[in-house]
Amino acid sequence: MCRVAGPVSRETFERLVAFEALFQKWARRINLSAPSTLNDVWSRHILDSAQLLRLAPEAQRWLDLGSGGGFPGLVLAILLSERPAAHVDLVESNRKKAAFLQSVIGQFGLPARVHALRVGDVYASLGTPDVVTARALAPLFSLLGLAEPWLSAGATGLFHKGRDYRNEIEESAHQWRFDLLEHRSMIDPQSVILEIRDLTPKIVTRLNQ
Repeated sequence: MCRVAGPVSRETFERLVAFEALFQKWARRINLSAPSTLNDVWSRHILDSAQLLRLAPEAQRWLDLGSGGGFPGLVLAILLSERPAAHVDLVESNRKKAAFLQSVIGQFGLPARVHALRVGDVYASLGTPDVVTARALAPLFSLLGLAEPWLSAGATGLFHKGRDYRNEIEESAHQWRFDLLEHRSMIDPQSVILEIRDLTPKIVTRLNQ
């Protein structure tokens, strides 16, 4: 954990262990993640989520879109729980998954809030965070459209992507301008975390025939 997310307190580490057990319990009843990953939740999900903190160590306000089983949103909330001003907003429209997220937040007293709504329905109620995250939510082209209100206002995007990420970047560049840094995943050598800033839509001029 130290190599992936930096040093953490014993209490934080124990919370992560307890969260993994709670996740496994709920995952037997509702679909929180792909069944093939349940035998390696610690590496495939928890550590994979935790590495984001190394990329934005000073960020206090985080927004996680399509939080699902809590990755990366709940993991970040646990890691940030000892920072007085830190807060994580989790957006998840699936009611069962949102109930799981709320249960974990309540059990561990995390600095987080669940919004059981679609992403488009929280634009008016959420201010601009420091960082917007999303993991396995949508192709980058669509994801930038969802996150645009916050990214264009100054937030940084940190998005997990798999081996086809270059095709997603190329597709997105047709409609969007953005500054991009590619961070190789510390967990999966085939994956990256895309750091995106200064997002603006390209202006497409249509010529009348």
